[in-house]
Amino acid sequence: MSEIAESRPHHSWLGEARAMLALSWPMVLTNVAQTAMTATDVIMMGQFGPDALAAGALGTNLYNATLIFGIGAMGAVSPMIAIELGRNRHAVRDLRRTVRQGFWAAATMVGPMWLFLWQAEFILRAMGQDPALSKAAASYLHTLQWGLLPFFLYLCLRGFVAALQRPRWAFIVVLFAVAFNAFANWCLMFGRLGFPALGLPGSGMATALSSTLMFLGLALVVMWDRRFRRYQLFGRFWVPDWPRYRAFWRMGLPISLTLSFESLIFYGAAFMMGLIGSTALAAHAIAIQIASLAFMVPLGIGQAGTVRVGRAFGSGDKEGIRRAGMMALILALSFMCFTALLMATVPHWLIAPFLDRSKPGAEAVAQIAVAFLFYAALFQIADGAQVIGSSILRGLGDTRLPMILAGIGYWGIGLPLSAALGFLTPLAGSGIWIGLVIGLSLVAVMMLWRWWAREKLGLLKWGLREAT
Repeated sequence: MSEIAESRPHHSWLGEARAMLALSWPMVLTNVAQTAMTATDVIMMGQFGPDALAAGALGTNLYNATLIFGIGAMGAVSPMIAIELGRNRHAVRDLRRTVRQGFWAAATMVGPMWLFLWQAEFILRAMGQDPALSKAAASYLHTLQWGLLPFFLYLCLRGFVAALQRPRWAFIVVLFAVAFNAFANWCLMFGRLGFPALGLPGSGMATALSSTLMFLGLALVVMWDRRFRRYQLFGRFWVPDWPRYRAFWRMGLPISLTLSFESLIFYGAAFMMGLIGSTALAAHAIAIQIASLAFMVPLGIGQAGTVRVGRAFGSGDKEGIRRAGMMALILALSFMCFTALLMATVPHWLIAPFLDRSKPGAEAVAQIAVAFLFYAALFQIADGAQVIGSSILRGLGDTRLPMILAGIGYWGIGLPLSAALGFLTPLAGSGIWIGLVIGLSLVAVMMLWRWWAREKLGLLKWGLREAT
């Protein structure tokens, strides 16, 4: 019996709200906990001063540029399994095939990512970043990058347990990993308990070890828990299944590119901040970290929406599709209104944990971060709407056009506008953030238009034709 009941009483708005909340809250907390690991890194880097924080921001943004692509690819696991369970709730073989080919996909893409990140100093300097900051950022990445493969494998297993509507184990595992990451950072960065003081490389090593712990912990769960054990996910996982592998990439690649378009506009903004100066870059790192923490809630609701829409879609329940999509949107936007209010009214409280005000230059960073948080407040609702729109479309197997819409909104409009306002006007860093606000808003409108257009034109029949 799943944690989220499968009974017909969920076929009402109140029932859907209960089911969506029951499924989404462990996903939300899992996302918050995962982001808390990088937030912990940023907070501890801030104790070394603004330059270390700026270097860490450069390294984190370059790392995340590769990480997001892998997150998107692993994002195919959940909708593929959810749709299959909607068609046949007792399916076993097809679920196992999807997870195994997720492992294959992770192994396929991680090698080029490692090679790319190993050249981090050269890449950052080629982008015009400060040589000293580039060298420090590379030292951080050379230890952090080894956590990519275990993290992708963890995401694959997380998609599996989420699609089965039993997401709590993923949260429990990542909660332990967050605590371990904070402890390992304290030991390896600052040289506590007899460990050498490694500085930024110590932080990367701590996060890589934490990612490994996350995968091993969830792997033990799926092998031990009787509700997962019957799928035998690790049996003969080395055997290829080329048709499923190709099907996995047909769904996963557009998701990867959609997330990459979205995320890279933020990472591009960070690199542009680095060209403006280390103070602006440090302030940007703080503001974007706060916005990222807020974003984890609609992201988790969107992941729940993918599962709920996917299972309704697989079973041919058109009303269930509509209800699940709208409920995800209502819940996410309600929360983002609250975070926008916090960012606009109490920005100093939100910034306080990230800076030691006694450090030289910290006060200047804080003042700029407050200004950036005002713009982050402006795009909260748009950010929530666009992630819900793309997530519920994913539950229908609709990934190609959302990818194109994201590319137009983020790279065709948002990023060029950020660059123009940042470097061709006196707005500087604020201009970069204004471009982000406009890009996110446009993508949100286009994603929701796609959802409502599909419903008006007969979304169920259309979706079935595309998925098959």
